[in-house]
Amino acid sequence: MAAAGAHRPGPLKQQNKAHKGGKHSGSSQRRAGGRVPVKAQPRRRLRDLNRVDRRHQALQLRRQRKEAVLAEKRSLGSRDGPPHLVVVVLLHSRAAAQDSLRLLQSQDSAVVRADEGRAGGFALLCPRLKQRWRFVPAQAGDLHAVLDLAKVADSLLFILDPVEGWDSAGEHCLSCLFAQGLPSYALAVPGGTDLPPKKRIDARKKLSKSIEKRFPEAKLFPLNTEQESSLLLRHLSSQKQRHLAFRDRRAHLLTWAAEFVPSQDSDLVGTLKVSGFVRGQSLNVNSLVHIVGHGDFQVSQVDAPPDPLSLNPRVVKGQKRSQDMEVQDESGNGADEMEEDVKVLMKADPSKQESLQSEVVPDPMEGEQTWPTEEELQEAEDSLKANRRVVKVPKGTSKYQAAWIVDDGEEGSEKEDDDDEDDDMDDDLMEEAVSQEGESSEEEAGEEESETMTVSECLRDDQYDEKMEEDEQMLEKYKQERMDEMFPDEVDTPRDVPARVRFQKYRGLKSFRTSPWDPKENLPRDYARIFQFQDFSRTRKNLFRQIEKEETEGASVGWYVTLHICNVPVSVMESFKEGKPLVLFSLLPHEQKMSVLNFLVRRHPGNSEPVRAKEELIFHCGFRRFRASPLFSQHTTADKHKLERFLRPDAALVVTVYAPITFPPASVLLFKQRSNGMHDLIATGSLLSVDPDRIVIKRLVLSGHPFKIFTKTAVVRYMFFNREDVMWFKPVELRTKWGRRGHIKEPLGTHGHMKCHFDGQLKSQDTVLLHLYKRVFPKWTYDPHVPEPVPWMRSESTLPEQEVEME
Repeated sequence: MAAAGAHRPGPLKQQNKAHKGGKHSGSSQRRAGGRVPVKAQPRRRLRDLNRVDRRHQALQLRRQRKEAVLAEKRSLGSRDGPPHLVVVVLLHSRAAAQDSLRLLQSQDSAVVRADEGRAGGFALLCPRLKQRWRFVPAQAGDLHAVLDLAKVADSLLFILDPVEGWDSAGEHCLSCLFAQGLPSYALAVPGGTDLPPKKRIDARKKLSKSIEKRFPEAKLFPLNTEQESSLLLRHLSSQKQRHLAFRDRRAHLLTWAAEFVPSQDSDLVGTLKVSGFVRGQSLNVNSLVHIVGHGDFQVSQVDAPPDPLSLNPRVVKGQKRSQDMEVQDESGNGADEMEEDVKVLMKADPSKQESLQSEVVPDPMEGEQTWPTEEELQEAEDSLKANRRVVKVPKGTSKYQAAWIVDDGEEGSEKEDDDDEDDDMDDDLMEEAVSQEGESSEEEAGEEESETMTVSECLRDDQYDEKMEEDEQMLEKYKQERMDEMFPDEVDTPRDVPARVRFQKYRGLKSFRTSPWDPKENLPRDYARIFQFQDFSRTRKNLFRQIEKEETEGASVGWYVTLHICNVPVSVMESFKEGKPLVLFSLLPHEQKMSVLNFLVRRHPGNSEPVRAKEELIFHCGFRRFRASPLFSQHTTADKHKLERFLRPDAALVVTVYAPITFPPASVLLFKQRSNGMHDLIATGSLLSVDPDRIVIKRLVLSGHPFKIFTKTAVVRYMFFNREDVMWFKPVELRTKWGRRGHIKEPLGTHGHMKCHFDGQLKSQDTVLLHLYKRVFPKWTYDPHVPEPVPWMRSESTLPEQEVEME
C-alpha cells in the first residue's frame, strides 16, 4: 500500500540549474594564464534606463524619423522648396505623350507657365493645393538627355503603351536608368479606350504581368480623363522620395532660363547667366560648377531674381485683385520691373575661390641630383672598357666618327628599346595585316562588281558591302577573344627578335600573390601630372561628415538664383537653344583634379560583342560624362591584379582610367559607340576607389614542349630559339599545365633546346610554361566632350526604309 501511494514527480517539477563547478573567478583566472580579456564597451545608458524608458526612447526616435520624411515631402513643391521636378519619359513609340501632357495641364484652378528652355515643358501652379510642379519631357531616343534629366529629377513619369508596354528602345532606356540610379517614379498608361471592353481588360492584365519583373511594387495609372490626371498628381506629390547619394551631397539645378554675354576679346567665349532652383545642398559661390557634358567652370556672382513660379505673385499696377491667383504678369513692364529688382546675393572671393587647375605641371629638374662618388666613376669606366667593340670602318675614320657607326644587331635592339608598345606589337601587326587584306580584297571585289553588274544591283550591293569591313574586324576580335579563353596570356616567341630583347621589360616572380612589387617603381610621365591622396578614405569620410554637420554658406535649397559662370564656350548656349537640358552640379573640394579612378563593373547581359582593353569607351560616372581608353583587371583582395585583355562576361572586373576625382558612391555606365553613331550599353557598376597605387600586372606565358623525358629531367624545345635566351631566362621558375614545377639547368646546343629539372616526371602531352610579368598603366585619353548619339528609333528604321526605296 505504501509503495502504491508514493509521490511521483509530475511534468511541472522544478528543475534547478546544475552547479557550474570550475567556472568561478578563481579557476577562470588560472586558466587565462595572465591574459587580460578585452573589455566590452560599457552600456551605461541602456543599463540606467528601465524597460518603459527604453520603449519611450524607441518611440521618440521612430517619431523623429517619420517627421523628417513628412517634412521632406511637404517642402518638395511647396512655397519654400523647389518645384516638384517631373521628367516625362516615353517608353514606346506609339505612346500618346502629348495627350498625357495636355491632360495634366487641364487642372482646375491651376496656372500653366510654358518652359523657356525646352519645347513642350511647362510648369503647373496650384495655389489651392499649395503645390507647384515642373514637367519636362525627355526627347524620345536622346539617351544623354534622358540620363541627364534623371540625375536631377524628383520623379520620373513613364508613359507606356496600353498593349505592349515598352519597345526595344524603351527597354534600353530602362536598363540605363536602373544602372544609373532610379529616383521616385510612376507608370501612366494613356489611350486604350478604342479597344473593346473585354480586350481592354485582357490587355491591362497582360501589361500588369509584364511590368512585375521591372517594377515589382508599381501601380499602373490610367491617364484618359482629368480625374485620372488629378489622381496621378496626388500620387506623385505623396509618394516616398528615393535618394541618389551622388546628387544629395552636391548642389544641383536644372536650368529654367539662360543668357549668354560674350566677352570683350572673343565672341566664342563669355559669361553664361543660368537661372534655376537650387536643390540638394546649399550652393557656394566660391565652389566650382560642372555643366554636364561641357566641363568645369568658375562662378563669379550669384543673383536672386524674383521667383517666376511663385504661388503668390506680386500685384502689378492696374491689375485687379481678383486676378492675382489666376494670372501672372508677363508684359514688358513686368519684365523690366523684375530686372530692376534683381538682388546680388554674393560675389566670389578670389582668395577663397577654388582653382580650375586639374593637372600638376611637372618639373623636369625636380628629380634627385647628386654628385657621383669615386666608386661610381670607377664602375662607369670599367663598364666602358667592357663595352668596347670592334667595328669595321672606312679608312681614315676618326674615333669620334667610329663611335656613331651602328652594327646590324644593335640597330634592331635600339628599335625595340624605343618601342613603348612592345606588349601589343604582335596583336597590332596582326590587326594591320587583316585590315590590309580586307581592304585589298574589298577593292578588288568592288572593281569586279562594277564591271559585271547592273547599276541598280551594284548600288544595292555597295550599300550592303559597306559593313563587310566591320564584319571582318569583328570576326578577328572574336577569334582573339576565343584564343585568349583557350590559351590565356600565351604568346609565341618571335623568331626574328631575341626573346631577351622582345621581353626586356618583363620580370619573373616566385609567387604572383606573395612576391613584393613596389608601387612607386618605374612610373610613367603621366603620373607626374595627377594628384594622389595620402589617405583617400579618411579624406572622404571627413568631407562627408563636414557636409552633414556644417551648413554651407550660400544659396539655400529652394531659392531661385542666377549664376554668372565665367569663360563658357558659346556651344553651351547653342545646345540649350536647341532644346537640350542644361544640368549643373557643384563640385566638392578636389573634384576638378585628375587622378586614377577604378570602377567595379559587370558586363551587361544584353551585349555580347567582344570589348578589348584600351578601346575608347564612353563613361557616365555619377554626374560626369567623358571618353577614355581603360584597362581591365581582375577584382581581388591581393596587392597585385592581373590584366584582362577582354571584358569578361562571367565575372566582375575593375576598369582603370585617368579621370577627374569623384568621391564615391557613384554609379558608372560604360557605352561603346558604333560606326553609325549609336551608343551600346556594355557594362554597369560603381566607383570603387581613387588609387594610383593599384598595381595592374600584365602576364605573358611562353610555352615549350618536352622533346625527351627522363625521371625528373626533360629536354624542352620551341620555347626559345637561341642559346643566349636560355641563359637569360635561366633564373625564372618553370611550370607545367599539369601542375609540375621546375627550373632550367643548362642549354643544349645553339637552337634553343634546354635541359630542365622538375619535381616529378612529365607526361608527353604536358606543356612547359614560363611566366613573365610587367606593370601596365592606362593611356591618357581623357576627353570630357562626348559626341551626341544617334536616336534609337531613327537609327533602327533607317535600313528598312532604304530597302523599300531601292525596291
